Amino acid sequence: MALVSVRNLEMRFGERLIQRDISFDVEPGRIFVVMGGSGCGKSTLLKHMIGLIEPAAGSVSYDGRDYWQADGAGRMQLRENFGVLFQGAALWSSMTLLENVCVPLERKGRLDRAAREEKARELLDLVGLGRFADFFPADISGGMKKRAGLARAIAGEPRLLFLDEPSAGLDPISSKRLDDLILELRDRTGAAVVMVTHELPSIFAIADDGIFLDADSKHPIAHGNPRTLRDRCQHPTVRAFLRREALADAEASEARIAPPNRKDSA
Repeated sequence: MALVSVRNLEMRFGERLIQRDISFDVEPGRIFVVMGGSGCGKSTLLKHMIGLIEPAAGSVSYDGRDYWQADGAGRMQLRENFGVLFQGAALWSSMTLLENVCVPLERKGRLDRAAREEKARELLDLVGLGRFADFFPADISGGMKKRAGLARAIAGEPRLLFLDEPSAGLDPISSKRLDDLILELRDRTGAAVVMVTHELPSIFAIADDGIFLDADSKHPIAHGNPRTLRDRCQHPTVRAFLRREALADAEASEARIAPPNRKDSA
């Protein structure tokens, strides 16, 4: 059974349609990427999946349980399986890195203070921030904040990690280190990862599967392994994005290889 199943999801803000007909599965231990240009609804989809925005239609299920059909207690139980890294890391500015990582450990209530701090230090060591445990977020770089946020996201040993633009604003070296860390955490914990990003190096380096949201048609136009989509997908928007081509060049390339009267497909 898939860990996550999204079926016929429709996203709206009031009367404004964002995306429709979104369906996909995320298997345990896999890295799934949500792709697409700016403004297509990638982060909005993530918010629907983690329970921040209720869909206009469709379902989001975890282990076969529909999140939006569950009652408050049921939703809270499902959220215990989530770890989330928001785009800006969302660290508490008044807390040290150690205290930030202790927050989800304290919420679970399984460890006393000394054990929580010991576990938090282990997690900060894992992301290369052990000697910065007593620093405040304002005292560290953007890349370090992302790693601290990742340590906090995995503190509750979630089965599912949601990452919103984890490489945004990072230099190429920091971005590569974060990609390697995500792979290491996936391999060590077995967690599935749902990642929103438009960073092509990260997409090709770590993603097993993905979906491409289109801002113009307002529905997904491709689904599959990003490297396979890059090499084989003939939809001009997907080609332009994944190959960094001008859209006109991608459309011309499609026209050269498409047989007459062929319908476009994802």
